[in-house]
Amino acid sequence: MQRHYGLDWLRIGAFAILILYHVGMVFVPWDFHAKLPGAWWVAVPMMASNPWRLALLFVVSGYASRALFLRNKVPWRFARQRTLRLLVPLAFGVAVIVPVQPWVELSLKYGYTQGFWHFWVHDFFRFGRVGPMVLPVWNHLWFVGYLWVYTLVLALLATVLPGGVRGAIQRGFAFAMRGPALLLVPIAWMILVNFVLFPGGRETHALVGDWVAHATYLPAFLFGFALACAPATIAGFVRRWRWSAAIAVAAYALVAGIEIRWPGNTMPPPWGTVFAIARAVEGWAAIAALIGFADRHWNRDHRWRRTLTEAVFPFYIVHQSIIVLGAYWLRGAGWPIWLDAVTLVAATVAGCWAFYLVGRAIGPLRPLIGLRRHASRRTGLDPRPAIA
Repeated sequence: MQRHYGLDWLRIGAFAILILYHVGMVFVPWDFHAKLPGAWWVAVPMMASNPWRLALLFVVSGYASRALFLRNKVPWRFARQRTLRLLVPLAFGVAVIVPVQPWVELSLKYGYTQGFWHFWVHDFFRFGRVGPMVLPVWNHLWFVGYLWVYTLVLALLATVLPGGVRGAIQRGFAFAMRGPALLLVPIAWMILVNFVLFPGGRETHALVGDWVAHATYLPAFLFGFALACAPATIAGFVRRWRWSAAIAVAAYALVAGIEIRWPGNTMPPPWGTVFAIARAVEGWAAIAALIGFADRHWNRDHRWRRTLTEAVFPFYIVHQSIIVLGAYWLRGAGWPIWLDAVTLVAATVAGCWAFYLVGRAIGPLRPLIGLRRHASRRTGLDPRPAIA
């Protein structure tokens, strides 16, 4: 396998959108750890990425995992390498980076009066309730935990399935995922998940019992894994990316129109069903369009790609804590929404870069923020970033 630079750029772009999305969470009516005065209309542009941003990350992670799997050759080596690269920063993030988020939430919403140091030392690791919250929590780092679990599932399948069976599955994927099926089959699966298998279900990000999320993201991860060795399927995405983009835009227009007409999940029953179906169509059509566009137009290297690819995981680990703490500090400032938003984005980007640069420069800290212990001598960068 050759490295797919286009999917690297998709990963970078998806995590950049994620940061903006979490800044937006401060201003919309939806529940979040810290809130600032906002407006209902902020939810409308957020819905342009809401149905596909996480599924895309799991597809790209599955694709990159295929290269790592082929490099390690033996499934248990692959599982061991991914465990070290994912669980170490996950444990560090949960223990050190995440605690500020529940502290802010408890302080602002539930009248918690103790300072952060007291909370961190005495309450965060209680493994029990503090007010309405069961601590400790992993909050946004659920993605890393799920990615690790899906990696173990993949390694287990590779261990128990004979090589001939694995080859037959790969050929079956390449045969099935062509033509209109590239759009129709995944969309049909998402509709099946939301309306037949788990009607009315919601993602919990609690790992155990989170069937809606697993039914969505595990197939996306396995799809990306198979896609890495299916060049004809990638070519199909490339040929149809304009049609896919048009379908995604049309579906988003319907989603946005319903949200504008009935904001905040107040739409009557028939329109609620239309809204959910349109989100499923938008979600996969956007992913199909982005993969095709990335292969056609972005599959080339640039001097900033390796740095940005390496920085993605450290940015992801720390960004939400910076956003929540920033919102905590900005409360009561009385600024207009645009100034609050610009300040939060600037503070988050600056804080993430500082976290990455300091962690990258100090050897013992590198594994804690998702980097290899030793960087490449030629570039000073991690040749194989952990989030893949």
